[in-house]
Amino acid sequence: MDFACCSASPPLANHRRHRFPFVPTLSHHRNPISILFLPLTSQSHTKTMALDISSSDSQTSRREEIDLSPSAFLPDLVSEALVWSSLHGLVVGDKSVQRSGTVPGVGLVHAPFALLPVSFPKGLWRQACELAPIFNELVDRVSLDGQFLQDSLSRTMKVDAFTGRLLDIHSKMLEMNKTEEIRLGLHRSDYMLDSETGLLYQIELNTISSSFPGLSCLVGDLHRNLLNHYGKHLGLDSRRVPGNTAVSRYAEALAKAWNEYNNPSAVVLVVVQPEERNMYDQHWLCTVLREIYPSFTHNVATIRKTLSEIDAEGQVLPDGSLVIGGQTVAVVYFRAGYSPNDYPSETEWRARLMMEQSAAIKCPSISYHLVGTKKIQQELAKPNVLERFLENKDDIAKLRKCFAGLWSLDNSDIVKSAMERPELYVLKPQREGGGNNIYGDDVRKTLIKLQNEGGDELAAYILMQRIFPTASHAFLVRDGICHEDDAISELGIYGAYLRKKDNVILNDQCGYLMRTKVSSSNEGGVAAGFAVLDSIYLT
Repeated sequence: MDFACCSASPPLANHRRHRFPFVPTLSHHRNPISILFLPLTSQSHTKTMALDISSSDSQTSRREEIDLSPSAFLPDLVSEALVWSSLHGLVVGDKSVQRSGTVPGVGLVHAPFALLPVSFPKGLWRQACELAPIFNELVDRVSLDGQFLQDSLSRTMKVDAFTGRLLDIHSKMLEMNKTEEIRLGLHRSDYMLDSETGLLYQIELNTISSSFPGLSCLVGDLHRNLLNHYGKHLGLDSRRVPGNTAVSRYAEALAKAWNEYNNPSAVVLVVVQPEERNMYDQHWLCTVLREIYPSFTHNVATIRKTLSEIDAEGQVLPDGSLVIGGQTVAVVYFRAGYSPNDYPSETEWRARLMMEQSAAIKCPSISYHLVGTKKIQQELAKPNVLERFLENKDDIAKLRKCFAGLWSLDNSDIVKSAMERPELYVLKPQREGGGNNIYGDDVRKTLIKLQNEGGDELAAYILMQRIFPTASHAFLVRDGICHEDDAISELGIYGAYLRKKDNVILNDQCGYLMRTKVSSSNEGGVAAGFAVLDSIYLT
C-alpha cells in the first residue's frame, strides 16, 4: 500500500477535525495514565487519522464536545480492546521474537489498531464501493492489450530492472501466444478525501497481494463490540460501523476459481515470503476458504510456498498442469512477488516464469500485475485513454472524477512546477509495499539529480498530486500502549473479478480496509510499520 500523496493539511491552511463528535484529551485530567497513554514522538512509526463528521451525505462538518475521561473508562476501553484482539485473532508476528515470521503461534502480538473507528461520509463511501466493479473490469480489459502494456512500460523497463524483468516475462507469454481463459483478480483501490475540494481521490490500484482482507474484518468487529459496551458514553451507535465481508468474499472468489479449474484434488497455492509476520491475515483467508466453502466435492485445500520452494519442488507437465511437491495447483494466489526484495536470485525469477507458463489460474497473472504499476495508472489518467478500454460514458466519468493529477516526467511544465513547489507533489517509483515515495524538498532534489544525470532515468518515476486530507484527534494502540495524536486515514475498497472466456462469473466490491497514521508521517503501510488498522463510522 501507499499512503502516498498525503499530508495533514494544505501548506497554506491548518484544518483539524476530531475523530468523533467529541474532543478526547488527556491534558486537563488530574491523573493522566502515563503507562497506557503516551504522546507519539517523531521517531514513532505508529499512525492514526480521521475525517470530517458530517450531519448528512453533504460535506458540512459539525463538532460537538463530549467528555471522554480516562479516569472513568478509557483504560477499560483499551484493556478490553487488547483482550478482544488476542482472543479473536487480530494478531501479527512480534518482530522482537526471532521465529515469529516463520513458525505459526510463536511470538504473537496484537495488530496495531485505532481504538475507535474513523468517521466517513456515507455518500463518499457509496461512491468508493460503486467504483470497485468498474475498476475490476478496467483491469481485465487493459490486461488483454499486451501492446499497450509493452509500449507504456518500454522506457520504464530500461531504467527499472524490476519492472524490466516483469515485462520480460510478459513478453515471453505474448510470444507463446499464452492466454488465460480463467482470469481471477483480487484487487484493492485506495482513496483519500481531500480537505480542500471534498473530493475522493484514488491513491493507487493494487492488483497483487492486496493485504489485510482477514484482519480488516476483525477491526470492524472489535469496534462494534467496543461501541456496544461504551457507545452510550461516547454518543456513538455501533450500527453505523458497516459490516466488512472482505475475507469471506475473497474466499468465495478463490473457491469459485478453484471450482472452474475442475480438478477436485487440486490445491490453492499461496505464494509467501520466507519471513511473514502478517501470516495470520493470510491464514484467516485460507481458514475461511476451507471451512465456509466445503460444499464442493472436496474441501478447498491450500499450501504455502516461497518462490524458492516453488522453484525446487515445482514443474509444469506437458498438459500445462502446475505441480508443486506432487500436488496439482488450481489457483496461484500471490502474497509475495510484488517487490524486488522477493527476487534475491534467479531462483525466484525461474519460479515466477514457471507459474506464468502453466495452466494454473494466477491471481494475479503477469498482465494483471503490470496493470497495477504506477506508470500504467498514470497512462490511464491521460485524456481519451479510458475510452480505449471502456464504452460506458458514465463509468468513464466516475473513474475520471476520482483521478488525482498524474504526470510523467516528460511533462516539463509539471516538472518545473514540482521543483518550485515540491510540497504539492509526490514523486513515485514503480514500487509497492510502502516506504518508497519521495516527499517535500526531496522531490526537488531528486528531480534536479535526475535531470543532471540525463538519459532515461526520469522514466522510472511519475509525479502525483499530493492529497491533503483533514487531520483529526485519535487514539491508536501499538504494542499494548495507547498513543494520542492527530491523524489521517486512507480507505481501501476490495474488489473481486472472475471471468472464464466471455462469461463474467464474479465482479463486485468485497469489503474495505481503513488504515490510519499520524498526520506528520508521509508513508503509511501497516505491515511496514507506518500505520494502524481502523474501521469506518458512517456519518
